[in-house]
Amino acid sequence: MSLVQWIDFPLRGDDRGSLIAIEGTSNVPFGIERIYYIFDTKAGVSRGFHAHKALQQVAFCVSGRCRMHLDDGVQQQDVWLDSPIRGIFIDTMVWHTMHDFSQDCVLVVLASAHYDEGDYIRDYEEFLKQRAVI
Repeated sequence: MSLVQWIDFPLRGDDRGSLIAIEGTSNVPFGIERIYYIFDTKAGVSRGFHAHKALQQVAFCVSGRCRMHLDDGVQQQDVWLDSPIRGIFIDTMVWHTMHDFSQDCVLVVLASAHYDEGDYIRDYEEFLKQRAVI
């Protein structure tokens, strides 16, 4: 299976403008329990640098763009998030970092669970050790 799993959101609209409806368990592969967004990221700053043991996420930019680096311990891939109609699914145990934020970037993340610090793996070597067990 490919490390990068794109999700194309159905675009609706008419001559007044466009609309995207995102629905958990419908066009997102889990029930949405938490939504957060990242914006006003300073030039040259990178974010992320972690994996989740159980949490699944979908990330997309509603404005601007950023580069997402994904790493499952075997494969690594970079993709640009630059469209409000296309998101990326981040499965469990995928190390992810975000880089090269445009000044107008608003990165939205849909999460399958509420925040739980115990679900985070913040040390890359520990991530690789845990990933080897799976």
